[in-house]
Amino acid sequence: MPIAQRYSVFCDEEGLPGKLGVELTMKIGFLSLPLTGHLNPMTALARKLQSRGNEVLFFGVPDIEPIIRAADLAFVPYSETEYPIGSMARIFGAVAHLHGLDVIRFTAERIMPDLVEAAFRSLPKTVMETGVQAMVIDNAYFLAQLVPMSLNLPFVQICNALHRDPSGVTPLCWFSWPHEITPEARARNADGLKQANRLFSGALSRAQTYEDKLGLKVDWNDLSSTSSKLAVITQAPAVFDFPGIPWPVTFHYAGPFQDNKGRAPIPFPWEKLTGQPLIYASLGTLVNGIGYAYAAILQAVSRFPEMQLVLSTGKNLNPDGLGPIPEKTIVVRSAPQIDLLKRATLCITHAGLNTTLEALTQGVPLVAIPIGYDQPGVASRIAYHGVGEFVEIGNLTVPRLAELIEKVTAKANYREKAAGFKKVLTETRGLDIAADIVERMFGQHLRA
Repeated sequence: MPIAQRYSVFCDEEGLPGKLGVELTMKIGFLSLPLTGHLNPMTALARKLQSRGNEVLFFGVPDIEPIIRAADLAFVPYSETEYPIGSMARIFGAVAHLHGLDVIRFTAERIMPDLVEAAFRSLPKTVMETGVQAMVIDNAYFLAQLVPMSLNLPFVQICNALHRDPSGVTPLCWFSWPHEITPEARARNADGLKQANRLFSGALSRAQTYEDKLGLKVDWNDLSSTSSKLAVITQAPAVFDFPGIPWPVTFHYAGPFQDNKGRAPIPFPWEKLTGQPLIYASLGTLVNGIGYAYAAILQAVSRFPEMQLVLSTGKNLNPDGLGPIPEKTIVVRSAPQIDLLKRATLCITHAGLNTTLEALTQGVPLVAIPIGYDQPGVASRIAYHGVGEFVEIGNLTVPRLAELIEKVTAKANYREKAAGFKKVLTETRGLDIAADIVERMFGQHLRA
């Protein structure tokens, strides 16, 4: 099994990396949900830690191996029997045509219980055999942190999707509710958290059956007891969040985990760009099979002949079924998103956190059409911070979308606020912040 070369990291006597002192070698394992929107930021962070001399191994089901190899990272497979090649497209393809809480419900009840059980069944032995000293876990991989806990390994959790506020001060990201501080809003937020706990009861039940096998004693009435005692890091920057959340000291804002060099190249017909103001539109890689949303985008943008549209449809939709495509419109299944955003005037998005942060890093305002998962919460923050507008997928019409396109492109305040985010995000260097925290926390623990 190929692994990266072992290097040495230097820490001072307080465990701070980057200074000459006591030599410390760290072998770090990564674990992510097998989804592009999670793998891209996780591989970016893994590459950053590897570039600093750490040895990194990325654990995953067989389907993600090409993504990990493209990022020049060592790959360690698990659950090959339960999840042979092609499994993830089949399993997650079922959510492509859903929206709202139906997406969450299907994922929580039909997908996550098996993924959780697969991790508990085969990962502990696999991780132990590699000799990793610490793990970086995708926070959305529900209860996967029990694996390093069972092996007494230090671990840090990463929020690739929008983080969840457990206090109820702000709305759960499954909903596009505005941020309000009234008692009624707090009650509404608390009810949203209760809904979340109920939906994931199936995966929780699978975890409970493995408690004894993993040699753990878990307080199932307080799932925060399974959170990392070292750090929980979100790639969302503090400036993009709602204010007033009472985070514990272990919670850290970072910034976008963007590394465009660690992805397989995507061909694109650059010669077809006309030089007109560019609208880039994408509804992501997962809940992206709702045909009428793409048709609405095509028809709405056609009302602005002075602009050109690049529409990325993903793999869950046949572009031939969208109807007539305007002559200068470019429709592709996948696109070099960051490179296109560098040229864009507007981004029409599903409000996925990665796309939103990539657009803001380029100073591009947004019109969002949130569909499911954390997208409503991201969309509400887009509106709250004045960098764009949004329309719920259930309320999407061509006139409404055209109205928002006109509003966001015509009014300078959206571009100005997006430009302000570009400055902040460029200076923030989220990957460096996250890598600093990971190295410091693991360094302190391994030296203890």
